[in-house]
Amino acid sequence: MIDISYLPEEKKFYTIREVARICDIPDYVLRYWEKEFKFLRPQRLNSGHRRYTRDDLVLIARIKELLYEKKFTIAGARKQLLKERKQKSEQLNLELHQTTAAVNLIKEIKKEIADLIALLESKSS
Repeated sequence: MIDISYLPEEKKFYTIREVARICDIPDYVLRYWEKEFKFLRPQRLNSGHRRYTRDDLVLIARIKELLYEKKFTIAGARKQLLKERKQKSEQLNLELHQTTAAVNLIKEIKKEIADLIALLESKSS
């Protein structure tokens, strides 16, 4: 796995040459992977130059791991990445649902407390 923790946090974008050096793969391989993995889409400048983010680097590292270390085919790696993205999406949806449920419960409790305060105030007057 490629370690990107040493990269400076303040640097937002990387050129294809920098990414190729960091990931130790030729830049033509990165261009090929962009065609094969539709979710690997670095931003483009008006001049057409690619601007890779840290998230892109993480994805490239995962693709490299699947292809080179785990010996997946391109199609197999694509399928695995889609499966992982779906699982992550489902997990985020579950967390969102739990957060929404918690917020609704807090609103309910807040309303009950307000009702209790109103009841107590009406009895004390």
